[in-house]
Amino acid sequence: MGNATILGPLGISTSELPFFSFRIPAGFPSPAQDHLDQKLSLDELLDIDAPHTYLVRVIGDSMIGAGIYEDDILVVSKAIPAQHGDIVIAELNGETFVKRLTRQGLQYVLCSENPKYPPRFIMEGDELLVWGVVTANIRRHRSHA
Repeated sequence: MGNATILGPLGISTSELPFFSFRIPAGFPSPAQDHLDQKLSLDELLDIDAPHTYLVRVIGDSMIGAGIYEDDILVVSKAIPAQHGDIVIAELNGETFVKRLTRQGLQYVLCSENPKYPPRFIMEGDELLVWGVVTANIRRHRSHA
């Protein structure tokens, strides 16, 4: 249903990885070593602002239309104010979700990105807490053996 499991806050990393300046074609391979330009920090790439950034693991399929799938890891910033259209980690009446925050007139709505799930309208008396804005999505394509 699009729930999220909190993995924890991120610390500052000092690791840098090789960064190649060209784009990889999805067809024929290209020799990459000639294009090595610099080293890139994952902190820079994922815009990690420790200690205001944390990770969550996705449970469910309600956000597949946004390219967020079960077991993906989301990078979430507590420092960014949530705005209309942002994907957020939100708690509604004690239940935690990853949803798109939208506004319809004066009413806020938590929307799934899967037509199987209806929007969740924030009604008078509901308690909505936004825990942060999703800034990146990490997906594993192969598990370690």
